[in-house]
Amino acid sequence: MTPAHGPLARVGVFGLLGSGNLGNDGSLEAVLGYLRREHPEASVDALCGGPEAVTARFGIPATRLHWYRGEYRTASRAGAVAAKGLGKLVDAVRTAAWVRRHDVVIVPGMGVLEATLPLRPWGFPYSLFLLCASGRLFGTRVALAGVGAAPIGDRPTRILVRWSARLAAYRSYRDAQSRDAMRAMGVDTRRDEVYPDLAFALPTPPERGVPRSEAVGELGEAPPTGPPGRVCVGVMDFHGGNDDRARAGEIHRRYLDGTIRFVRALAEDGRPVRLLTGDECDASVVAAILDAVDSPLVTAAEPASLADLMKEMAAADTVVAIRYHNLVCALKTGTPVLALCYAAKSDALMAQMGLDAFCHPAREVDADRLLEQFRALEKRSAELRQTLAERNAAAARRLEDQFTALTAALFPAADHAHDLREAP
Repeated sequence: MTPAHGPLARVGVFGLLGSGNLGNDGSLEAVLGYLRREHPEASVDALCGGPEAVTARFGIPATRLHWYRGEYRTASRAGAVAAKGLGKLVDAVRTAAWVRRHDVVIVPGMGVLEATLPLRPWGFPYSLFLLCASGRLFGTRVALAGVGAAPIGDRPTRILVRWSARLAAYRSYRDAQSRDAMRAMGVDTRRDEVYPDLAFALPTPPERGVPRSEAVGELGEAPPTGPPGRVCVGVMDFHGGNDDRARAGEIHRRYLDGTIRFVRALAEDGRPVRLLTGDECDASVVAAILDAVDSPLVTAAEPASLADLMKEMAAADTVVAIRYHNLVCALKTGTPVLALCYAAKSDALMAQMGLDAFCHPAREVDADRLLEQFRALEKRSAELRQTLAERNAAAARRLEDQFTALTAALFPAADHAHDLREAP
């Protein structure tokens, strides 16, 4: 796609960015790459959860999303409750003032229209509503680009999410079921498109050699001997979703116990295991597994980005993961992956990439069944790597369409100039 230069545009990016979630920051990285490539004239800044981290990593000015710094801590004392309530009023003014200074605001991917993990309506759903309402009020084009959505049981959260989507100037989704969920909530989705997750637009690490599980000797000889191939296991501080609060502890124990049994079985089989996270809060799960499985074969990485995750996964024979963007990273590197699915978005992603047979319920981890699926996955490794190569090529083409559509929707003057240059 040829850069479409136009008048200086003031572009904002918005979300829980710089807050320790690698997937959110990876989505931001993909959108910033698009802006710098196709709209280098744009002036970009952020309203986000971790402004210091965003500025340090991405080199753009950033403002804190919430006035009250204890926003995501449970308020129990009267003073904290009052401060949090005051913060909601202050945030309405701050968000409106920030939006008014921009021509365009992009919400880069993320599951901003879902509640598949614990979420309160007055948290991020309220912030997103303020953004979209301010955009409509001041004529700032707000784009929900490649976002995830899901049915929401909690009525206040559902109302805020529905109105946020309705007030946005542009919407696209990372899977068809996200669009279906918004349609079921009463949003007119007839002009909304579906594209692969934005993280599929990120650079891929260089290809490595043939995995041990696929190596064969000459003239049909036995595979060469060597150390067993590495397995990456992506973990999560998982307690279920918004509707699982009553049994959150039980869900977490079952997930952790099943994962520990699985990792221990791999180590006993002589397989090196590399534990990976996707958010800072996952560190407690890594510590619990390392404490329970006393083996030098089990080690942990400290990834700081999706690029770090992809480097780890590209060096593995196989990946087993639960976080959505851990799955994306494995799939993008072409590494066969077994998904522990906690929401329908993971099942949809695996089906898109041709691995729908290799899903396992995260709420009911059965280590024995997981090992069976893992061994079946490894037997089909060569075939699945070829499938992933084809699906990744298709995803890259579709994301070019996504960025072209963003330019047309958000930068019409630049898009018109591009059309004139391309005309014969």
